[in-house]
Order: sequence, then C-alpha cells, then structure tokens
Amino acid sequence: MYLKDANILLRKAIASAYFEPELLKLGYIRSNVKHQNLGEGGLSKNDILHIFFDFETGSEYPDGDEWFIIEYLIPHNILLPDGLKSPDYFITLPLGKGDHNWRRRELIRYRSGKMKRLEEAKNFVDQKYDELLDALVENSVPKLIKEHKKKG
Repeated sequence: MYLKDANILLRKAIASAYFEPELLKLGYIRSNVKHQNLGEGGLSKNDILHIFFDFETGSEYPDGDEWFIIEYLIPHNILLPDGLKSPDYFITLPLGKGDHNWRRRELIRYRSGKMKRLEEAKNFVDQKYDELLDALVENSVPKLIKEHKKKG
C-alpha cells in the first residue's frame, strides 16, 4: 500500500471513529448537502454552514497521518457582504455555469509526534464553526440565504 493510500485510510478512520461522533455530541447533525469535490458526509448545526473532511489534500506527505483539512461550506450561490470575502473568512468555490458556493479551509492537526491532540483539534473545529457562523449572522447571511431559496 502506498503512503498516500495509507494516510487517507487513517484520516477517514480517525474522522469516523472520533471527530464525527464527538461533533454529533456537540449538536451537529448529518448534512444533506453534497460537496462537489468532497462528496457526502458533511455535518452542520443548521442549514447555513456545513463542514466536510478533506482526506486527500496532503495525504502524500510523510506526516500526512497527523493532520487533514476541514472545509466550512456555505452551499448557496449568494453574494456575500464584502467583509466576509477574504482568506480570513470565505472564498468562492466555483461550481460551473457562473454558480459558486463559499468555503473556508482549515488545517486540523490532531497529532504531533507521539503527542495526541484529538480533543484540542475537535474543540478548534467547533470554535471555528461558531466564530464563522457568528460572522455570518452579524452580516445577515441567513436572510440572504432565505431570500435566495425563495427565488430558486
């Protein structure tokens, strides 16, 4: 088995055995949204922001068994306020035909050498979710999504 394949398997196992159950305990639910690049398997606390695990990016690196990427996704083709358009918040995820979603990617390091940091990583994922959601609510994004759904 190649390093990349082994790291992907390990990342998936850690996500399904630890991160998903722990996030479900914190009030997340399984998302019905499908990510165009990462497939199904997202989690959400609402219908505004969803999280997905990216197991493939960086899996070819020797330390690829110590981290993966979480993608926070707004699965709606809306125009975000300018203050939310930046690498600090959200960038576009092109869907084709001029459509897009909004995403934020975060590196999640859950192990460093022999020291395991699973709980710290889980807390970071949840805190970042709440931080991003607060910014979306402060900028009336739930209202924009509601209006977008009425139109479409």
